[in-house]
Amino acid sequence: MSAEDLLVIAPHPDDETLGAGGTVARAAAAGMTVTVVTVAAHMPPLYSEAVHAQTLAESRKAQAILGAAEPRYLDIPALSLGEMPVAQLNGAIAEAVGDLRPSVVLCPYPDRHIDHRLIFDAVMVATRPVGAGSAIELLAAYETLSETHWNAPHIEPNFIPSWVVDITATLETKLEALACYESQIPPFPGPRSLEAARALAAFRGTQAGFAYGEGFHIIRMTAAPEALVAKASSA
Repeated sequence: MSAEDLLVIAPHPDDETLGAGGTVARAAAAGMTVTVVTVAAHMPPLYSEAVHAQTLAESRKAQAILGAAEPRYLDIPALSLGEMPVAQLNGAIAEAVGDLRPSVVLCPYPDRHIDHRLIFDAVMVATRPVGAGSAIELLAAYETLSETHWNAPHIEPNFIPSWVVDITATLETKLEALACYESQIPPFPGPRSLEAARALAAFRGTQAGFAYGEGFHIIRMTAAPEALVAKASSA
């Protein structure tokens, strides 16, 4: 694997695009290998096999538009992660990290959705700076429209970005990919609508001095400062 691989861990199909679609498209266009590992699936017992098949097809189409590599699906039924032994969930995500050995990992913020919280906890174990985790130069959490913004203020953690990626050049690609999720994305004023995604990108971008952005909360960064300067000068 390349030394510049990016791993996005998505709780469900669509989270990778909602939270990091513009960044995925930018990284892929720059020559990085980007792999999305989707942990949970809209499958029985809560969803039908037809819904499962539809969301998988939507996910593959969206990730192809973003330029991601062949997707990986762990196919754990949505909202059942809490019924799994902790070691089993941790191990499934750790196995993906070990196989891919990424230098950058993007994961969900621990927000209102219980799957997001459990997966965040598992990622913290799987990406510890030992073994394959020691090769990770940047670990950051992304926000997910609706779920991240529904945490109880001052009672639960609130998402405040410490890193904003300029996605001005890839916003339309992100929205094209997001539109693939016909089963998940509601019309405006739905909180996950294309209009809401564009508005959030404009807000995050203008917070950082450019048109459109995606916000992340940095959890751990060990990249050498001279490498960051070199990458910034060539961006």
